[in-house]
Amino acid sequence: MTDYLAGPVKRSVTIAGHQTSISLEPVFWRALKAEAQRRNLPVNALIAQIDLERIGADDPPNLASAIRLWLFHSLTDSVDTHSQ
Repeated sequence: MTDYLAGPVKRSVTIAGHQTSISLEPVFWRALKAEAQRRNLPVNALIAQIDLERIGADDPPNLASAIRLWLFHSLTDSVDTHSQ
């Protein structure tokens, strides 16, 4: 599967009652969907949680970057937990 090299795909999401568009590569959309399922949350709810964390940062990145960083952090935390 080579779609990890595919460019961003724009999707509309609703956060706190407001629609916004987010452009992420397909691999990140799949990871976001998988993490939302693992947490038993709708994807929009997980994005809203990530957005709240992003807004609270000292120098908040844009939402797409925050999602990528959050997914990376989530994955590395999971790997660290399983390797101990």
